[in-house]
Amino acid sequence: MAMFSHAVRALIPIALEFMGASAAGGQQGSLPLHIRWKSGIYGPLEKENADSILKEELIMANLALWDLVKDLKGPKYKWVDLTHELSPETPHWYGFKPLEATKLFDYAEGTPEDMLAPMRCFQVSVASQYGTHVDVPRHFWGDGRPMNEITVQELVYPLVVIDKSRECAENPDFMLTVDDIQAWEAEYGKIPEGAFVAFRSDWHKKPNLDNPDESGVPHYPGWDINAIKWLVEERNIGAIGHEPADTDPGFVTTKEGAYPYPGEQYILQVDRIQIEVMRNLDQLPPVGAMIVCAFPKLKDGVGFPARCFAICPVD
Repeated sequence: MAMFSHAVRALIPIALEFMGASAAGGQQGSLPLHIRWKSGIYGPLEKENADSILKEELIMANLALWDLVKDLKGPKYKWVDLTHELSPETPHWYGFKPLEATKLFDYAEGTPEDMLAPMRCFQVSVASQYGTHVDVPRHFWGDGRPMNEITVQELVYPLVVIDKSRECAENPDFMLTVDDIQAWEAEYGKIPEGAFVAFRSDWHKKPNLDNPDESGVPHYPGWDINAIKWLVEERNIGAIGHEPADTDPGFVTTKEGAYPYPGEQYILQVDRIQIEVMRNLDQLPPVGAMIVCAFPKLKDGVGFPARCFAICPVD
């Protein structure tokens, strides 16, 4: 049935163009040749030159994506990098060592002979969940999908941004709830199916993501597990993202017996991905943007530093 409906949709433009020409007095010559060819309507000279004419028309028809890319890179849209720079200084979860890079080969003058080469290369050692990164289901679930099973369609989403930066500034232990999401929908409309829902807290501006108090206890915002469940069960979202290094707020992750963290465990259990340690969500509108999340196709991988960016209309 799905294949049939796709076929019908594909024929609709042809039928409409043909009908339009007939209504104009049967001027089939005004129709593109590839449409008349499918309908058996063409003249002798056109038949002789059909190959070259068809090729030209089909090439023009197949340039739509090129035109789309040109349009997206034009003045009507802006591109926003949502990724922290990757270095030993990159914000990361407290349990990970900073990134390490060992030079293997170099072309610079003075390079030891056993390292001298026409290129510069490094051996990089970094935790899988370091900096801006993706978590895939295998991160918390042994039978969950690893990185190499995440499809390319799961790298692009319509982007929803729920801004709770003011609340997080007033209360660093803020937790995003179902009520917050429903209030957002009352103002901006229903969250679309398959969306990437990002929780803006402006936490990327903090010098220390843990934001510890004088006693060293972390204080950072996060998701209420019931809010994530609502998004999955009621809106069938594709993914979530946030600026802190954890899905759950600090007062949840620091409780005795909190691990595995409930919100993070749930979103991965339901076979979604998430992006953590995001930045620049303050540069995006609540609705109307798209997000691209790029990361390696690592066999059996549970996560990896990611390069994420958004495209949205210029204000």
